[in-house]
Amino acid sequence: MTVTEAKPAKLVVEGLCKRYGATTALEPSSLSVAEGEFLTLLGPSGSGKTTLLQLICGLVEVSEGRVVIDGRDQSATPVHQRDIGLVFQHYALFPHLTVAENIAFPLKMRGRPGAEVAKRVSDALAMVHLGHLAGRFPRELSGGQQQRVALARCFVYQPSIILMDEPLGALDKKLREHMQIEIKRLHRESGSTIVYVTHDQEEALAMSDRICLMNHAKIEQLGTPREIYERPRTAFAADFIGISNIFRGRWDGNGSLETAHGRFALPNGAHCESRDAALVIRPENLRLGALDGNAVNGRVSEIVYAGSETRVIAALEDGSQLVLRLGPDDAVPAIDEAIVAGWPRDKAVLVA
Repeated sequence: MTVTEAKPAKLVVEGLCKRYGATTALEPSSLSVAEGEFLTLLGPSGSGKTTLLQLICGLVEVSEGRVVIDGRDQSATPVHQRDIGLVFQHYALFPHLTVAENIAFPLKMRGRPGAEVAKRVSDALAMVHLGHLAGRFPRELSGGQQQRVALARCFVYQPSIILMDEPLGALDKKLREHMQIEIKRLHRESGSTIVYVTHDQEEALAMSDRICLMNHAKIEQLGTPREIYERPRTAFAADFIGISNIFRGRWDGNGSLETAHGRFALPNGAHCESRDAALVIRPENLRLGALDGNAVNGRVSEIVYAGSETRVIAALEDGSQLVLRLGPDDAVPAIDEAIVAGWPRDKAVLVA
């Protein structure tokens, strides 16, 4: 049972829209976030993901639609009254306050008793593994430690929803991966509802219960990481999430797609809203040699060894590229070697 099936909706966005004069920053959009869910808003720059986040928390005024939290319309509620926690890319820690004082700040602003503040700060420090640094100032911490303080400061007052806008964008790759694990752990231990913004596809796949993929100021596809990766609904979704081999052509309305590289057999029951369609094959589903009558000819232009896999890049006759992922026991062709690659028909996806 998934999070969305097991729990009621915490946040509901109904036809939410934002316009700036003649410019539409977010087309009317609707989605529901379950209590305790980790939903990621993913997309390229200008796709509308940050605008959607800002509308949810009240940083910008709604043009149309509603923001419903715990069954109550909060569309016109000021930011400070929405019981929403915010974590941004820039940590915004108070430089003159210690780690413990930074974490205690939101509790003191809400007039919590001193004993409660001390207990919650202690618990938050333990949660982010920073108890030994409670007396230090932000300037004495690493980037990862500062980010953990920012997370603790948000989690400590137990907001109804936590919104994160690219919080790991300023960190290096190794530290980002470490903090991804930390945020997942904090989410699991706290049971918080999190809406997370990123343009990093790997980050979204690694962290999310569901992904809301956005493009051109609207929702392109909403689903679990596995659904979006394995069953993209559009060529954009296939191309943006992971690496894809995409063959565009004309669907015959039945079981094949005619392309510049030949006629390809489609999975049983494949259907598309348009006759102008595309076939998507992930690199790990390609094999050397024809399969199910599907085959393309190419010449190896590059080989990339990545430990657990070897990535083979081949140039096709029209100048486009084909990418295959071979396992450690697979034979690897040589540079400039002519190859034939195929795939099982049920491993491809027909998209608009």
